[in-house]
Amino acid sequence: MKVVLIGACGFLGRYLLSALAAENHECRVLTRALIRHGNLGLMPGVKLVQADVYDVDVLTRQFAGADVVVSMAGILNESGRGGRGFQKVHVELVEGIVEACRVAGVKRVLHVSALNAGKGSSHYLKSKGRAEELLQHVEDLDVSIFQPSVIFGRGDSFFNRFAAMLHLTPVLPLACPAARIQPVFAGDVANAMLATLDDPMTCGKSYELAGPQIYSLKEMLVWTAKNMGKRRLIVGLPGPLSALMAALMEWVPGKPFSWDNYQSLKTDNTSEQKGFTCFGIYPRGIDTVVPDYLTGSTRQRRLQSFRRRPRI
Repeated sequence: MKVVLIGACGFLGRYLLSALAAENHECRVLTRALIRHGNLGLMPGVKLVQADVYDVDVLTRQFAGADVVVSMAGILNESGRGGRGFQKVHVELVEGIVEACRVAGVKRVLHVSALNAGKGSSHYLKSKGRAEELLQHVEDLDVSIFQPSVIFGRGDSFFNRFAAMLHLTPVLPLACPAARIQPVFAGDVANAMLATLDDPMTCGKSYELAGPQIYSLKEMLVWTAKNMGKRRLIVGLPGPLSALMAALMEWVPGKPFSWDNYQSLKTDNTSEQKGFTCFGIYPRGIDTVVPDYLTGSTRQRRLQSFRRRPRI
């Protein structure tokens, strides 16, 4: 099939492109930063195209002849404040994709949203919810929506970011330590999306995709430190101090933790729906994947495993 992807230069996109390439699908990846992501064009069956994805006319030309359009652009933080950045990426871009699909004659759309989209008070979740509502009311397109929890895998910005912080300090203050998360492996999400490409039974449906286990944020960091072979004191901050940290970090360049992140963490990122069962996928837990990229070489993993063995 001919698949056009928007937002596939990110972490999840690389997993999805690998899955599509393995099935010999022809992929066209639209990006505004061709030089930065040029290595993606080396994958078999993948063509990288520089394009202004906010220009509907450009999208229409790129969608011509496609069987499927994949909408997976997303941001966790905006450069400004007030939600304008989230609105542009999560809602206005989707509006343009819908319009371009109609003009180009593309019927099939896969859209990556987020678990609990539309809930809570964060701009991130509210804008994700508005995009879902828009797509659910489009009657002339065959849309499938995927709502993953926090996604992990080699190259992620979740465990790798925590690992970087744990490398730097013996004591780590942690905002929202009781926030509940059900992390999901990127490869499982990609395989679920791949399974829906030409399955008419998945049209008009949404799938909550979460991993096999629920953790608190503090439990996740304790687990990460242990698997890195690091002894670290992780101090969970109460509500007022968590809010203060978010307010202060909002002004740090790069926004490692923003006020909107804080608002998102107040909504549990968990699901009771077994979305993967629809595709015959048994989701992998963090234990089977994360240690391989947290600890580096096989020699390092064996050494750390030896160090964690009980002494007699």
